[in-house]
Amino acid sequence: MAVQLNHTIILTHDKVRAARFLADILGLPEPKPAYGFFLAVRLANDVTLLYEGTDGEITSQHYAFLVTEAEFDEILAQLRTRHLEMWADPAKATPGEINTNDGGRGVYFHDPDGHFLEVVTRPYSGLE
Repeated sequence: MAVQLNHTIILTHDKVRAARFLADILGLPEPKPAYGFFLAVRLANDVTLLYEGTDGEITSQHYAFLVTEAEFDEILAQLRTRHLEMWADPAKATPGEINTNDGGRGVYFHDPDGHFLEVVTRPYSGLE
């Protein structure tokens, strides 16, 4: 059996703001309504992120996105233009920097609800 991740639900206080934030930062198409109460962001590998609004507490989750070198440059420019905090590492010990792990580039940043997002140009060794 070839198991693949199809979709996941991301809780947010404002699903429109959060879904548009991700789509804008990553250069993805405009989010679309799904199933009447989700807002969907579809990724190139057919995984869909379904944003759901809540008034309750949100526990930060981590989402990592694999992008091309050119896409990384565009995303990094978006982060800098928006003056968003970013780090080269998950411990946030290297603010304002990117990493060059495994011969690629990577950066971490938060979305509006505190989810910890990561963009990398190469999968980390051992995760392929």
